[in-house]
Amino acid sequence: MKLGITNLIDPHLLPLVEASRAFYANRVAGRGPRSWEELRAVRADLAAPAPSQPPAVEEVVDAGGRSVPLRIHTPVDTPPKGVLLEIHGGGFYMGSAAGSDIRNRQLADALGVAVASVDYRLAPEHPWPAAPDDCETAALWIAEHAEGRFGTTKLAISGFSAGATLAITTLLRLRDRGISAVDTAVLQFGTYDLSAQTPAGRLISDEYFLKAYTGAASDRTHPDLSPIYADLAGLPPVLMVIGDADILLQDNLAMAARLAAAGVHVDLRLYPDSPHGFTAHPTPMARAALDDIEAWLNGYLGSP
Repeated sequence: MKLGITNLIDPHLLPLVEASRAFYANRVAGRGPRSWEELRAVRADLAAPAPSQPPAVEEVVDAGGRSVPLRIHTPVDTPPKGVLLEIHGGGFYMGSAAGSDIRNRQLADALGVAVASVDYRLAPEHPWPAAPDDCETAALWIAEHAEGRFGTTKLAISGFSAGATLAITTLLRLRDRGISAVDTAVLQFGTYDLSAQTPAGRLISDEYFLKAYTGAASDRTHPDLSPIYADLAGLPPVLMVIGDADILLQDNLAMAARLAAAGVHVDLRLYPDSPHGFTAHPTPMARAALDDIEAWLNGYLGSP
């Protein structure tokens, strides 16, 4: 078995590289806020997310003694074939479920599934474990009510960046409760070592989001914070999406190896000349990755 980076890239993606290079050549690489003051300024400057048509249904749901807001998109003309819990990104300290409305509406229509996005509480106002508590609450509600509310028991979880971290944490919490209702997960370029103790984790050790999210936690290797340290056995099949120009590449490679070693079916997709967050950019490479994600989800949620 050849495990070089080039061996992990689908040759069919190589013709898309030049378009990606052209796009990123004119785009300055971004970095997250470096302090609470910068974070507040960035939040204040953010434009309101574009609305979807039809709009999401906003609902507060209850499970396990907690409540959390969801934004729910359902297919317009057909009953849902499955339910996808979507967890947005933003470094644990930015973003919102509404920011995913356009993409989630597209997924609901393309796949014929219900998509529920969770508005988890943000750091640093609400450090760990607030966000995973909220995501767990949403997952528990979906697992309990999917059949009665949506007419299906097929469930998936997806996460974008910080949302991928929270997706893995949610799967682990459900497993530890003895709940195996989730059929699959899609993880887009998550961060899995928030302790900055592994070589991969040290690459982002100076990022403010780590301090904001972990708060007063005494041990950042706690699996609920840094799932790279968790016992990963018993999780459903996972699709991992990562660009080879992402600073989190090594972290994702390590997480994929740990999942595989734990007996989890993991499909790692590596996209050339693609930085962090690339699936949100208007490039052919992003479209290819989104098509791969849709095909994966359809294989678990769309089949009879």
